[in-house]
This record gives sequence, C-alpha cells and structure tokens, in this order.
Amino acid sequence: MRILITSGSKLGGTREIAGLLARVLRDEGFDAETTPPEAVDSVRAYDAVIVGGGLYANRWHRQARRFVHRHLHELRERPVWFFSSGPLDDSASRERIPPTHQVQALMEQVGARGHATFGGRLERDARGFIARSMAREHSGDWRDPERIARWARSVAAELREAARPLGAFESMGEESPR
Repeated sequence: MRILITSGSKLGGTREIAGLLARVLRDEGFDAETTPPEAVDSVRAYDAVIVGGGLYANRWHRQARRFVHRHLHELRERPVWFFSSGPLDDSASRERIPPTHQVQALMEQVGARGHATFGGRLERDARGFIARSMAREHSGDWRDPERIARWARSVAAELREAARPLGAFESMGEESPR
C-alpha cells in the first residue's frame, strides 16, 4: 500500500515529523514517502494520504491548506489523516488537543479519519521577527517521537484492518460461526 505524507512547514519541525511518520510506516511494511505539498501534482497514485501542517496563531500552514483545497476530490476517495504541530510546551504529550476550527473544517471536507496534534519545535536562533521574539521565551523541542510513532502505528493498524478481506460469512452480512 502506497502512502503519501505531506506537510506544510515553515521552520522544518513539521517536515521532520512527516519524515518520522514515513519511517515508522515503512517499518510497518508500507510504501510511505514524504513530498512537500507544493510538489504534489496528484494523489491518484497513493492509497492513503497523511497531511500535516505547522500551526501559527491557530492557523494551519498555508501550503497544507492549499494542498487540501487543490486535491479535495481525490482526497475524498481515499483514507486521509491530518496532523498538526505547534504547541511550544508539553501539552500535546499530556492531553489530546483537538484540531483547530480551521483544520476541523478541512477534515470534514475530505472525510478525514483522524487527527493528532504534536508538540512543536522552535530553535533559539529562529529567523524572522515573530519567531525570533517567540524564541526568547519559548524556544525548545516539544515533539515526542514515541507518541508520533504510536500514532503512525495506529494509522498502519487501521489501514491493515480496512484492507483485510472479509470472510465468507462476513461478506454475506453474517457473523462467522465460532
């Protein structure tokens, strides 16, 4: 099964999460690849798609949003999951953080199967006026590789379950005899 993982990332932290997801999914036996959203012409060649975006002031990265809008019809035809990164503290590791309203609306448009929010990363020497001023008090790396890997394995399990052929009795709408 071929899986595309694409993510909008301003400073690279979200892109690194996408890379970890791809490695775990490959370890789980899937053909997973990462491609930047602006480089994807079509998702027809993929059996499933994971779309991620960094959160900036509660807004998903513009390239992630544009990707969803550009491939809306194709995404509706296959299993899709979303992830966000951004909290600059350990809250994403302590509790489930729901998608922002903007991300939730995109999920509903494509029928996404799930979403996870992971902690973000902000380097002390971040570039850009806003990032630099935020880094004075919030620099650090709050991404949790084990939590990211667990989420990837749950996506893999869901894909395997969906691909499992029905038994003779199940395909007729009946329970199989025990």
